[in-house]
Amino acid sequence: MKNYRSLRSLAVWVTFTITVMVISGQSVLAKVNIVTSVADYAAIAKEIGGDQVEVVSLAKGYQDPHFVDAKPIFISKLNKADLLIYNGLDLEIGWLPVLITGARNSDIVSPDEVGHYNASVSIKNFLEVPTGTIDRSMGDVHPGGNPHFMLDPRNGVPVARSIAARLIRIDPENASLYERNFKNFVSTLKLKIRDWETELAPFKGAKLVTFHQLWAYFIDWAGFEHAGTIEPKPGIPPTPSHTAAIIKTMERDNVKLIIAANYYPQKTASVIAQKTGAKFLSLPVSVEGRDGINTYIELFDTLVEEITSALKHTTGSNDFTQSLNEG
Repeated sequence: MKNYRSLRSLAVWVTFTITVMVISGQSVLAKVNIVTSVADYAAIAKEIGGDQVEVVSLAKGYQDPHFVDAKPIFISKLNKADLLIYNGLDLEIGWLPVLITGARNSDIVSPDEVGHYNASVSIKNFLEVPTGTIDRSMGDVHPGGNPHFMLDPRNGVPVARSIAARLIRIDPENASLYERNFKNFVSTLKLKIRDWETELAPFKGAKLVTFHQLWAYFIDWAGFEHAGTIEPKPGIPPTPSHTAAIIKTMERDNVKLIIAANYYPQKTASVIAQKTGAKFLSLPVSVEGRDGINTYIELFDTLVEEITSALKHTTGSNDFTQSLNEG
């Protein structure tokens, strides 16, 4: 009987210990679920969250974020999210709001919730904010301004700061990790920005044509001059008359570079490049927009390297700098 009692006590103790270990293990292994609208925010969230977060982006880096299929599986992902990160300025207005409503997740439904982060609220200066009456005849104009602000790498800093702050509020036990990772990310990003600006400096004032108006922030940061868009209005396909006008502008102003996001049609830009002798670059504009681009920094490494290389070959950096000084 004594041995039986001892065995029963041992069994109870083992059961209790295993239960505590399982509960403790679940607590330790529980990660913050983050869902982002686009891949740039997913990449930054991974840098800050490290192994304490699970991150998924609804839109792929090679997709136009204006037009994403609102798949039912996205509702399931949003239902489990602790933190939703999206661009704002109506970039995702055609597909994200219905998904948020369908997810029925009180943690992300309201802008007042810590789990609902509209990245545009962290940006101080927006470009191309329209004035006056806005209607559909103007094309896909965003009332709050151009939404492609993440193509200025300096905007990665306030966005990263806000992501870190929200992770600390959601998961205070790992606050020191998030703070450390945030500081490391921003420190590296700022160093890279200085390097990129040094690479871009010889080409300040360079004129280029874009397919869509999404390059405004990059052009402003790099110090380029925007000579026109192949789309006559945002979201409106090129017309023969507008294409002819762009060709005349490029010939008159000696524009030697055309750039476009790699998810846009390439045919018209290629034809214009052939007729004007310009270089046409089809470029990724988001993380994972091309194989090998897995971080926000790698995205700008690619953009700066390819654009400066094209400008060197079309103008020659020394000749270009001299022409600017003479002008």
